[in-house]
Amino acid sequence: MRLEYFQMLDAVVEIDREAASLKATSNVPLESTVFEGHFPGYPLMPGVLLLETMAQASGYLLIALHNFQRMPFFASSKQANFRNFVRPGDKLEIEAKQIHAGSGYAVTSAQIKRNDEIACDGQLMFRIVPFPTPALEQHVKAEGRRLGFLEEA
Repeated sequence: MRLEYFQMLDAVVEIDREAASLKATSNVPLESTVFEGHFPGYPLMPGVLLLETMAQASGYLLIALHNFQRMPFFASSKQANFRNFVRPGDKLEIEAKQIHAGSGYAVTSAQIKRNDEIACDGQLMFRIVPFPTPALEQHVKAEGRRLGFLEEA
């Protein structure tokens, strides 16, 4: 996980196209400037970055389901629940599942577990559009390779 670059996922460990689901992992860094202000003496992963982690896992699921031909943009979160603290050094398991696909949008449910306990979960909506630029498309494909699941695209 590289917080400063919004690289919230370290690896995609499973994609089940039939179940429209994805599992990923991430290791919260021991040190980051984010923790200097959130909170001094008791560093916690900000909820907004946990939401971003769920959005990225959901986004890469949708990218895979669309064979790297379309780009999902996070549009809204119907609900986001923060149930347990996430601290520096924690190992996270992230799951995302598509629960609805429409014309130009999709809805996912996602959760993050730490030590087999749910740290947060939510329902997220995405607009799905053609890649707006070739540079973004190439970046997303490079990230797919970094995460270990772009073999098919």
